[in-house]
Amino acid sequence: MAGLTRKELKTDQVANTVSNVFEWASEHRKEVVRWGGLAVVAVIAVVGSSYYRSYQAEARQVALAEALRIDDAGVGSQQQIQQQNLHYNTPEEKEKALTQAFSALAAKYPGTQEGAIAEIYMASWAADKGNLAEAEKRFKTVVDSGLKLYASQARLSLARVYAGEGKLADAQKVLQALIDKPTETVSKEEATLLLAELLVQSNPAEARRLAGPLRTSNSAAVSRAANTVFGELLQSGQ
Repeated sequence: MAGLTRKELKTDQVANTVSNVFEWASEHRKEVVRWGGLAVVAVIAVVGSSYYRSYQAEARQVALAEALRIDDAGVGSQQQIQQQNLHYNTPEEKEKALTQAFSALAAKYPGTQEGAIAEIYMASWAADKGNLAEAEKRFKTVVDSGLKLYASQARLSLARVYAGEGKLADAQKVLQALIDKPTETVSKEEATLLLAELLVQSNPAEARRLAGPLRTSNSAAVSRAANTVFGELLQSGQ
């Protein structure tokens, strides 16, 4: 497999976020990383209120909340953006502020949930720009963090990046580990379907074997994804 095109690696939206110290009741937002037709949903868990009792935890959440505030900011003149306290005149100004905020968050709080969120954001931005080496490095940082809820989702994204770099064997290894030991946020079916998708060109028989049993899944999302793989097989003449 020569590698996925940059279009196939394009990020629509990046990662998810958590409730913050201002008592957000649930997720701040949901963003989906879509690479090559199979959505990789970076599920960021909402942690319990007891987590915020220590000063350090609160400081991390304040930093994350500020970074997310920048991410939500509008672009353009203040007159064009109604009811928003934060805005930037140009996309470049906003991108610079975002990069500074999330870079500082990742550097100051490595190994924490907030640091992992920052790494996921920046890894996805790197993939967006075609910088797969940077994306690989940052996703691996999350994988190695020991934070299971984040690491399993980062593995899915890392598999996509490996495939884009032409490292299909590495992608298979990562996904097989998830298939063998699914997690709370990554099911066996999700990992299986991503592996099947990556194998459509290089090993269509294996892709068919993996996706076939899932075409009749009771889960509409799983069944739909499996049939998408079969559609790709038919289009490629396999």
